[in-house]
Amino acid sequence: MADQTRDLCGQTAQQLVSLIKQRKVSAREVMSAHLARIEQVNPLVNAVVTLLPEAALAAADAADEALGKNDATGALHGLPIAHKDLFVTAGIRTTFGSKVFRDNIPDETTLIVERERQAGAITIGKTNTPEFGAGSQTFNEVFGATRNPYDLNRTCGGSSGGAAAALATGMVPIADGSDLGGSLRNPASFCNVVGFRPSPGRVPRWPSPAPWFPFNVHGPMARTVADVALLFDAVAGPDPRAPLSLGLSPQPVSAALERDFTGVRIAWTNDLGGLPVEAAVNTVLNRQRTTFESLGCFVEETSPNLSDADDIFTTWRAWYFELAFGHTLDRHRDLLKNTVIWNIEAGRTLSGQQIAEAEQKRAALYHRLRLFQTQHEFLLLPVVQVVPFDVSQPYVTHINGQVLPTYLDWMKSCYQISITGLPAISVPAGFTSDGLPVGLQIVGRPYDDLGVMQLAHAFEQATGFWKQRPDLAS
Repeated sequence: MADQTRDLCGQTAQQLVSLIKQRKVSAREVMSAHLARIEQVNPLVNAVVTLLPEAALAAADAADEALGKNDATGALHGLPIAHKDLFVTAGIRTTFGSKVFRDNIPDETTLIVERERQAGAITIGKTNTPEFGAGSQTFNEVFGATRNPYDLNRTCGGSSGGAAAALATGMVPIADGSDLGGSLRNPASFCNVVGFRPSPGRVPRWPSPAPWFPFNVHGPMARTVADVALLFDAVAGPDPRAPLSLGLSPQPVSAALERDFTGVRIAWTNDLGGLPVEAAVNTVLNRQRTTFESLGCFVEETSPNLSDADDIFTTWRAWYFELAFGHTLDRHRDLLKNTVIWNIEAGRTLSGQQIAEAEQKRAALYHRLRLFQTQHEFLLLPVVQVVPFDVSQPYVTHINGQVLPTYLDWMKSCYQISITGLPAISVPAGFTSDGLPVGLQIVGRPYDDLGVMQLAHAFEQATGFWKQRPDLAS
C-alpha cells in the first residue's frame, strides 16, 4: 500500500483522471491512497483541519459504479479535493478559522464547491486558513498553525495556506482558495505550487456579503499549470447569483495552453517601483529572466506606475471587513484576533470622501496601467517580498531594515496587483540556497486569463521546478 500511495499521490490531477476513466485504477484506490497520505503527513504540517474519510470513500465507490454503468462523467471524475475553510459546505463544519464559528455547520454550499462536485471531484475535507482569511500567515486559535512542507519551522503563507501545504505534500491533487490581497498566490509561492487569481467574475462568488465587490476572487490551486487549468475550466463561467460573473472563452483553457511566445514583450520588475524585497527572492527570480528570453520574449526592465495602490487597497479592504464582519465584532469582540478588529474598525472610520477618493484613484491607476500594457503584454514580478519566515511570527515587521507599520505591508507585491483587477498567477521559479521555494508572479492584460496560464505553462515546461517535492512527499 505504501508504494501505491506514493505513486498515486505523486501523479498529476490530469494523470489521475485519465487512469480512473480508463479503469487502470479505481476512484476508491485513489481516495484510499490520499487518505493514507493525509494520515502520514498531516500531523506534521496541519493542513487538513476537517477530514471526511467515510463520506469520501462512499463517494469514490459511487464514482466507480458510475463508470461501470458507462454514465456520463465530469472532467474531475474521482479526484479528491479539499476546500478552503472559508467556503461554506452544507452539512460540513466551516469555521472560517474563528473561535466564533468553531462548531458552525452551514446549510448552503459555496458555488465553486458546487461546480467542483458537479465535475466529479470528491470532497475529502477542509483546509486551514487564518481567521476570516485575514493575513498571509495561516494560523488560528481553532486549529493552530499550518507549517511549510519544505521547512516545518516556517510558515506556508496564506490565507489559502492549508491548501498549498496539502498540495505540496500530495495529500490532494487539486484544491480551491480565495484571494483578496494575495491568498492564492502567496502560499503557492511559499509551497512551490501554482495559485491562480482569475479576473474578477471569471469564477463567480456565491454566497457573498458583497456580490458587487471586485477585489475578492475564488480560484484554483494545483501542482502544475495544466492541473490549475483543468480545475479552472470546471469552476469558471457565469451564474445568475453572481452579478459580476463573466462568460467563458470559446474553448477550454486546458486544451489551449500551448503557445508560441516569439516576439512577445514582457515587463520585468524586481520591486514594482520601489518596494522592499529580500535579496534572496530576487536572486532566485533573476536567474529566470533568460528563460523567458529563450522562449522568444523581449524582456524589458520596467515597472508600471502603481502610485496610490496602497490607499486604494487599504480603503476598500477596510470597507469590506466592516461590511462582512462588523456584526461579528459587535457580538464577539473578545474572540477575534487584534488584526481583524483593527481592519473592521478602520472600515468604521471611513468617510464618504475617503471612499470616493479611493475610487477616483483606482480609475486613474487603471488607465495608467492600460496604457502601460499597450507596450507590454505581461508583467513579471515577485509574488512575495520575503522568503517563508518563522511559523511563530504572526507577520513580517521588517524588510531590509525597513519598518512595516501594519500586518498588511509585506504583502504589497500581491495586493497592489489585486486592485488592478488583472489576472495573475504564482508559478514555481526556483529555490533559495536554504532550499526554500520562490514563486514568480505573472500578470496579464484585462480578462486574459488564458494568456497568463499559457505563459506560466511555457515557463513551467522550460524549468520543471514543480517536480522538486519536499522530503515529506517522498
